[in-house]
Amino acid sequence: MDEITFQVARVLILAFGAFALSMLLTPWWANILYKYRLGKQIRTEGAPIFASLHKNKEGTPTMGGVIVWLTVLILILILGLIEKAMPGGVLAKFSFLSRPQTLLPLGALIFSALIGLGDDLLGIFRIGPNGGGLKMRHRLVLYATVAVIAALWFHFKLEWDVIKIPFLGAFNINGWFIPFSIFVIIATSFSVNESDGLDGLAGGLMLTAFAGYGVIAFFEGRYDLAVFCAVIVGGLLSFLWFNIHPARFFMGDTGAMALGVTLAVIALLTNAALVLPFMAFVPMVESISVIIQVLSKKLRGGKKVFLSAPIHHHFQARGWPETKVTERFWIISSVMAVIGIVIQLLGR
Repeated sequence: MDEITFQVARVLILAFGAFALSMLLTPWWANILYKYRLGKQIRTEGAPIFASLHKNKEGTPTMGGVIVWLTVLILILILGLIEKAMPGGVLAKFSFLSRPQTLLPLGALIFSALIGLGDDLLGIFRIGPNGGGLKMRHRLVLYATVAVIAALWFHFKLEWDVIKIPFLGAFNINGWFIPFSIFVIIATSFSVNESDGLDGLAGGLMLTAFAGYGVIAFFEGRYDLAVFCAVIVGGLLSFLWFNIHPARFFMGDTGAMALGVTLAVIALLTNAALVLPFMAFVPMVESISVIIQVLSKKLRGGKKVFLSAPIHHHFQARGWPETKVTERFWIISSVMAVIGIVIQLLGR
């Protein structure tokens, strides 16, 4: 078997393995969520349209995103231990933990997931201001800390200071890579979180984005990173099985924020950060719609551009069924991800 064939098989086998493992873990985790009533609280203040659309979701368990990152962590640890115990064996070749490719994404995933988990728990038990959860400035500080650590790791540990512009080439930006990567990570994480508002929406959007970056990583010869993306995709497939309408549980910050941070890190690792607006097109639009809405209300005496923001709530308020909004956004995301892949590959 030649190297490329083996790597393709490795990607597909581990994607399936992640799906199977997460399908086994989900009943256990769902039982915990329901047993301890770890349900989502719907905030009604200042958002009457949102409250009317989502009041029926009150009490649905959140923190379902744990399934995705826990699956990644378990697989990467098991295969890493097998590699140490049986170096050179067949199973050892499936290990995908490597310092230059997957150590940073894994660290970013787990660190940000734990922050999100804490925030979710505060919200569930109504601890904190406005009925629970961290204030926006506190969340920003915490995730900015993750972004700074990742940016410094890129620059000083991996000696990364190059930005690739499709069709124009690679450009050395030296120390400017640090603020650039911080911006990319923070913007992506909060944009993904904005898209986590309908059953199955964020999960489907992240599935296409990680699959797209998995393809890019594979063509860049970063096979461990491609496997990492595939494992996340496998976990997301299982998550979507239970999260599609009507959702058995929601992703929560422990999933959405962690996946957003990790997606940005992978975009930087593959020198494909400038196609991120294509790969995460819908989350970007969701975030922009919120910014437009907030600015409009502040500058135009409370007048709104959208019936409700983020924009998926606007379409709901216009009468679109939740499933129609979700599925059409999935289609848009898939098409834009394909465009992003083509630009990145041809732009090499």
